[in-house]
Amino acid sequence: MDALAHHHAGHEFWVSSGHLLLQRDAAGHLAITDEFLKAFYARPEAVPPPEACAAERALHARLMIAPADPVDAAEIAAMQDPDARENWRMLIAFRDLLLSSGTLEAAYLRLVRDGMGWTPPIFVNQLVHAILRNAMDEEESAFVLRAAEMFFRAQRLTINDGALLLADEETVDGAKLDVHASPLVAMFGEQAAKDLDVLIGDNAEGYKARSDAFDMVMDFGIDKEARQALGTAISRWLSHLLGLEASVRAVAEIEDKDWVWFIGLDQEATRIGNQLWKGKDVPEADRARVVALYEMIPGDDPRILPAVAGKPIYLILAMGPDRIIRMKPQNLIAGLPFMADLPLKDAH
Repeated sequence: MDALAHHHAGHEFWVSSGHLLLQRDAAGHLAITDEFLKAFYARPEAVPPPEACAAERALHARLMIAPADPVDAAEIAAMQDPDARENWRMLIAFRDLLLSSGTLEAAYLRLVRDGMGWTPPIFVNQLVHAILRNAMDEEESAFVLRAAEMFFRAQRLTINDGALLLADEETVDGAKLDVHASPLVAMFGEQAAKDLDVLIGDNAEGYKARSDAFDMVMDFGIDKEARQALGTAISRWLSHLLGLEASVRAVAEIEDKDWVWFIGLDQEATRIGNQLWKGKDVPEADRARVVALYEMIPGDDPRILPAVAGKPIYLILAMGPDRIIRMKPQNLIAGLPFMADLPLKDAH
């Protein structure tokens, strides 16, 4: 196996995805390594707190040495704290999913197919982050990379002089800084955000160097490069995970009166899309929540349902009542008009 290419500093980005700890297999997917698992056990969710019992500390110490070792249910049952037992059951179930799947991509597709019920969202987002980093390895556009952050990080939206500005929710809400630190601060509520910059052509070259800070704001207004950039990221995601080649184009509205398929890119978009689909009058408040529309046209792919083949699939992105966009990239896979789920099982 070839380790991931280590780019020089100017080209490295999203180091926090953990991709440098993984290896590519022959298909270009990310194979699980001991180094990646050790980093997983070093996460705050996995490190035993000071008051942890001997059984929990012993298991953690053993796995930091031999991260792929089998874990017996009795080892977890021996832990004194019920919350610790529940936490470790989830950790080991996720670890075992990774090991039995072989690659992050295969593990993610299994989660999409079988349901993510027991898997903490923070783990799913880490998978998406690393898989996207792999898919975007040769991407040079800062707009495409910044748009792709939406796949694994919630975005807070504000409107200013007609511009739709998206900022990383955690970055904006977590900052406790001087309220005058940036002219953007007032637009994102009372919390200040250090060094927030709107991504434009002039500063795009600096995106990769600061990409792990998640501190660049995206102008998602009509006819903007950022809006189309999300379409490009969606196309890359489907190509990498499923080998589905599709053009994804930002559109202002659904002009097709007889549209046959749509995918909501988040919970709100699915709800609004279902209203449209059923021919109901959609309240203006709901219409105002739609942030972007895309027309996706898959190439000639035998997996697509005959009734949809050759016709556009519409993608809807919306914000919640709190003006947060919580994109669910799994919808892009689960919502495809494939004839069966078979292609997901053996996708390379």
